[in-house]
Amino acid sequence: MHEVTIGIAGAAGDGLDKSGDTLARSCGRLGLHVYAYNSYQSIIRGGHIWLRVRVADEKVYNHGDHLNILVALNQDSIERHAREVEEGGVILFNGDRIKCEESLVRKGVQILPIPMNEVTNHLKEKFGPIKPIMQNTVAIGAVAYLTGIGLEEPSEVLKDTFAHKGEEVIELNIGLLTAGYEFAKKNSKAPTEKFNQSGKRRPFITGNEAFGLAAYAAGCKFYSAYPMTPASTILHWMAAHQKETGICVKQCEDELSVVNMAIGAGIGGVRAMCATAGGGFALMTEAVGMAGIMEVPVVIVEVQRGGPSTGLPTKTEQADLFQVLGASQGEFPRLIVAPKDIPDVYQSTVEAFHLADKYQLPVLMMSDLLLSEHPETVDPEVFNPDVKIDRGELITSWNPQDGKYKRFRFTESGVSPRALYGTPDATYVSATDDHDEESILISDMFTSPPVRRKIMEKRMRKVDNMLKELAPPQLEGPKDAEVTLLCWGSTYGVVKEAAERMTKQGTKTNFLCIKYLAPFHAKEVTEALSKAKKKYSVEVNFTSVMAKLVKMETGISMDGHVVKYDGEPLEPKYVVERVQELLKGKQMDLDVSEDEAREMVYHYLRTHGGEKLRPVKLIKESLNGFAEPVWNVELAERITNKKGGTMKIGIKTGSTYSFEKAVD
Repeated sequence: MHEVTIGIAGAAGDGLDKSGDTLARSCGRLGLHVYAYNSYQSIIRGGHIWLRVRVADEKVYNHGDHLNILVALNQDSIERHAREVEEGGVILFNGDRIKCEESLVRKGVQILPIPMNEVTNHLKEKFGPIKPIMQNTVAIGAVAYLTGIGLEEPSEVLKDTFAHKGEEVIELNIGLLTAGYEFAKKNSKAPTEKFNQSGKRRPFITGNEAFGLAAYAAGCKFYSAYPMTPASTILHWMAAHQKETGICVKQCEDELSVVNMAIGAGIGGVRAMCATAGGGFALMTEAVGMAGIMEVPVVIVEVQRGGPSTGLPTKTEQADLFQVLGASQGEFPRLIVAPKDIPDVYQSTVEAFHLADKYQLPVLMMSDLLLSEHPETVDPEVFNPDVKIDRGELITSWNPQDGKYKRFRFTESGVSPRALYGTPDATYVSATDDHDEESILISDMFTSPPVRRKIMEKRMRKVDNMLKELAPPQLEGPKDAEVTLLCWGSTYGVVKEAAERMTKQGTKTNFLCIKYLAPFHAKEVTEALSKAKKKYSVEVNFTSVMAKLVKMETGISMDGHVVKYDGEPLEPKYVVERVQELLKGKQMDLDVSEDEAREMVYHYLRTHGGEKLRPVKLIKESLNGFAEPVWNVELAERITNKKGGTMKIGIKTGSTYSFEKAVD
């Protein structure tokens, strides 16, 4: 497989998203595969944004762990990411206002400062002064040369992007793109060979867009939400397309209203969905139980982010499993699904609406920031619009000669005929108290233990029947594997690549991805894991929550855990290295590494107004008067490289013990 990874770094408001989108869409139109991930801050302007775009001529399932080209839109981005560019790679930036010291760069990396004023000077006569943000288009032109994708497709993308602004804006942007391309062609060497371009066009889509698209295909007619990252872009998609889709979209005042409106729509007979993040779902949990006892079909999307509380609004995590499993008090049938990738988001959402109707219950779909917000190219045939809509046991008329309508009739399947509101002779009470077949409450003067037992058994019969319909998880990879990895949700793509790498390196590795969390395929998971020689869970959380669920359901314990909980997603190299350490009996090293210490120094300098300095040398020292070993960090001035001071960072705790500026 031939691939290249481009990193674009700058501040919020610098236009990184447009640059990345232009590049990705161009590659997608050429038939290349793209996977992008945007690490951004909870801020409108300023801060730091780090967008990675992985391009390959074969399907890629994650953003990778390499960096070949860096586009730095400010000096801070050079400081943060120049060291990551691998040998043979290129660092490009606006040479008129940014510098890149060779000491920050690995051996064999090209430094390509673009003299923006000079290369765009010929455009000023016709178009006037070039705005600073337009440096991005020049940079993308340079990347178009360095990656070998050419000018034709990027130019077509820019035409589409700026069509609403007129020919002059289009001409200017194509001129800037060409200027960057020609400069790179004359002054650099492409770090990669040309791609094998299939020409197959693929949509560049996020997981949240797939949720919206699938809901429309499945016949959703009502969507409610309160904006909360990283679920907000489902609302954005729904609102932008409500006229074409005919979906009633409601932005509510809070998550309590959101879920209750969706349930109300479900009672009214329409397919309904709502979505939120972990904090919003905390407010929804009581209503989930209400949908369970009232046997109302509704689809609820919970998109995980770093917690607890407000936590990390723009960072990813997989730590809400037990919150969702324990949503609402008591026991009731519900389906909990964790899609593994964007095609699975589409297919699982369509299935969710079908099963919600068929079994008359809430379906909870667990995503996370990575899966919901990252865009990638997907084969268009994945999004099959021909969805057969089956509403299940739904009646539109009732004949009184057949007896009294019993909304919660005791049936062998556990599913009772559901009448739409307004159906003549089919009135019933839909309350949160438990009830008998006729929906008469059994929580007060008509209390009846045997009726309670039978209504409970009726509801729970749905679980066994539904489990038979759900596809059990299957081991992927060699059957005679030495190592088995356990994962769920968005970790699928990273674990898949990590397992393949380990197998190629001589350690046969397969993996098991759990999709259906409740009801749980205990029998099949037990059969798969009981044969494993060594088994390790791989998760983006601190406590290995999926491993705990597996042990609860099967009694099987993992031999070790690969975890990450810093807000950023897993990468294949990290997984491979951690598994190799576990195989050697090594525990996870929690000491602050040199790279982490450097980042902690940058964090301190940024937050304490010392951005004119940079760390240049880090030396490990023993206790030396502190409670732990420390990193002794030498600082230098960014512009002059003169001595700027020292810092000491605890190797065990990460504590900043001292910061001393150099004496003038």
